Amino acid sequence: MKHARRLVAGTLAAGALALSLTGCGDSVDPIERLGRKATQEAPEAGPSGTPSAAPSGSPTGPGSPSDEAYKKWGLTAPVAYAPKPARKPGRPQAAPGRAAVVDRIPVAPDEKVVFLTFDDGAEKDPEFLRMAADLKLPISMFLTHSVASPDYGHFEKLRDNGSASTVNNHTLTHQNLRTLPFAAQKKEICGQQDHLEKRFGTRPALFRPPFGNYNDDTLRAAAECGVTDVVLWRVSMQINNFQYAEGSALKPGDIVLAHFRGPSELKGATETQMTTRMLQRIQEQGYRIGRLEDYL
Repeated sequence: MKHARRLVAGTLAAGALALSLTGCGDSVDPIERLGRKATQEAPEAGPSGTPSAAPSGSPTGPGSPSDEAYKKWGLTAPVAYAPKPARKPGRPQAAPGRAAVVDRIPVAPDEKVVFLTFDDGAEKDPEFLRMAADLKLPISMFLTHSVASPDYGHFEKLRDNGSASTVNNHTLTHQNLRTLPFAAQKKEICGQQDHLEKRFGTRPALFRPPFGNYNDDTLRAAAECGVTDVVLWRVSMQINNFQYAEGSALKPGDIVLAHFRGPSELKGATETQMTTRMLQRIQEQGYRIGRLEDYL
């Protein structure tokens, strides 16, 4: 009974969180609403040769950005990166047969580190590839097959640019999983696991449900598909500023949600301009950027 109450509370909290992060004055339209773009599964793009292994480690070693890279992209100071921790932070274990749910990494209260995640894959801007490579941004990508698959090669380049970025699962067609029965949820999650494994050579351990909506069936289906962690967020990047689930500032361990979006969704702004503003907000609050997978 206690487990059931916790599960219901978690589901309700996820719904509230999703609602709290979808819509404000300068919000991305649609910030997490790909339904009209993702109703049909796109054909899978063929691999360009044998998938190369994803880079490992944090972007603080030999692959670090040059001292001048930040100026090129409109920043007034270099981006600060957090090194890989000696030990991963302790966190609650998942229930048996379920994937764990994480919406903030439990770091020390004085450890000012946040994590960059980008969803969907609708925008494929070559300029953003150059920016991410120059700055060595460690991005955890959560890709939806129906919008990302026409050019999975774009995201392969982002993964393989020396930043230790990763490719993760965001379902086949971006549906609200809470409205689907277990079998349909499993198809959405496992189907994308299959595509990503075939295309990128690995089966992701991380999964993000569209809109942040999930229930017990989602956690069970995710686990059966090989997922260890269902990754939510506490902060959403809009066009110019952050939107917070609580308070008015970043908190240590915050997972930041952004999207692969272009001018048509960003009211004329480009993906690189939005990212520059996001990095500026992180710098203004004195935070470093960590690699999510180093902490999970």
